[in-house]
Amino acid sequence: MPKKSSVSALPAEVKEWLDKALVESNFSGYEALSEALAEKGFSISKSAVHRYGSEFEKTMAAAKIATEQAKALVDACPDDAGAMNDALIRLVQQKAFEVLMKLEADPEKMKLTSLGEMVGILSRSSVGVKKWMSEVKARAQEAAKDVAAKAAKGGLTAETIKQIEESILGIAR
Repeated sequence: MPKKSSVSALPAEVKEWLDKALVESNFSGYEALSEALAEKGFSISKSAVHRYGSEFEKTMAAAKIATEQAKALVDACPDDAGAMNDALIRLVQQKAFEVLMKLEADPEKMKLTSLGEMVGILSRSSVGVKKWMSEVKARAQEAAKDVAAKAAKGGLTAETIKQIEESILGIAR
């Protein structure tokens, strides 16, 4: 198993400072960052900072691309039915399962509570989306019945139009 990164052992506030400094320096100046860490009491080589910075830069670039693609996808394919959200939940669940299967760590030492919480959140989200979709479908079916019944009576008055709007859209004027 590879040696644990010395950067990952930094306290959260120092790591947060390093992340910000890496972004501000456009992922350069590793020697200066190593010296600044030494002034803060942490002996981390410029090579270790560079390895960490390189991975962090790749991660940021991937996140930026994914965000841009997601925005373009949402613009090109509006999703009122929630299918995109459902697909995303399934994808995250699949990836989490793949990560679990590939782990070669000692399960006794791992903190599985975070993963369990993530799965619980995803499951609740999926159930919420399904419930919302079911409610929307039921309301639309009921509205369609109301419209058909009123149209069958012959003619649409202003009052009937208002009732249709309230029934279908939930608008109370």
